[in-house]
Amino acid sequence: MVVPLSETVGSIVDSVSQVIVGKRPQIERVAIAMLCGGHVLIDDVPGTGKTMLARSFAASMGVGFRRLQCTPDLLPNDVTGVRVFDPRSGEFRFEPGPIFTNILLADEINRATPRTQAALLEAMAEGQVTVDGDTRQLPEPFLVLATQNPVEFEGTFPLPEAQLDRFMISLSLGYPTPDEEQSLLSRIGLDHPVNRVKPVAQFNSEEGGSWLDLARTAASTHLDDSVEAYIVAITGATRSHQAIDLGASPRATIALAAAARALAAVRGRNYVLPDDVKELAAPVIAHRLVLSPEGRLRGIRSSQVVADILSVVPIGAGP
Repeated sequence: MVVPLSETVGSIVDSVSQVIVGKRPQIERVAIAMLCGGHVLIDDVPGTGKTMLARSFAASMGVGFRRLQCTPDLLPNDVTGVRVFDPRSGEFRFEPGPIFTNILLADEINRATPRTQAALLEAMAEGQVTVDGDTRQLPEPFLVLATQNPVEFEGTFPLPEAQLDRFMISLSLGYPTPDEEQSLLSRIGLDHPVNRVKPVAQFNSEEGGSWLDLARTAASTHLDDSVEAYIVAITGATRSHQAIDLGASPRATIALAAAARALAAVRGRNYVLPDDVKELAAPVIAHRLVLSPEGRLRGIRSSQVVADILSVVPIGAGP
């Protein structure tokens, strides 16, 4: 029997929630990005559980996980892999880099040089890498979960707009509440909770199917013409907002529609509601916007702009 998408994803979210306490909305958004073949940028201070989030997702799904610690001396070949000479065979063989996994944690991505950051672009956009003229496909599912510290800027290389636009969702875990932090303490003994996580869903089997099957199910969720028009009106409004120099791209419009479909499917529906669009508008759009100099001087945040747009664009509005 094939398990419904909402039940499968729900069990994964429940499992990760045993490690990342009190952050279910953020965990759900990572699952949504994976269903859409997207990637996630976590903008947060150290010690809030970013690494544990990635590890617990991989453990709950029973898929591969690699961690890439980004530093200024990291080279593109350190990410994608390199051809090395094998003296036994007398031929060159390819040594895959850490990007050949299912979930790649790119820790402190803004510490890598622009050249190394660019090595991730092809992988994130097309699910493949090209080394020495040979193109190799990455495994499915494939998720880049990148982190950056919004406080420490010394020795960093801010992500360019083209790179930011490749991330489907941006989120922040934030500090836990006192009750959540105490609950976290009670779960940590001699062994960290992430080491006790077991796979809760079976993929690539007759009973569980594949992650690609779930992705197809999410993509087939009905999106009414009126909701499509609502999405286009929201992204279009960012391009004429006085506090924004660079508005949301067509890629952002496509991403918001795909994410809304996935959210509806995770919630057990086969149709998208305007509320699904509202819930994901800021996580999908805000990090792609470039504030005007006046907007920055006034201390306006991109998420605030999205909230303002949602408050004035009527549901069902056309472009």
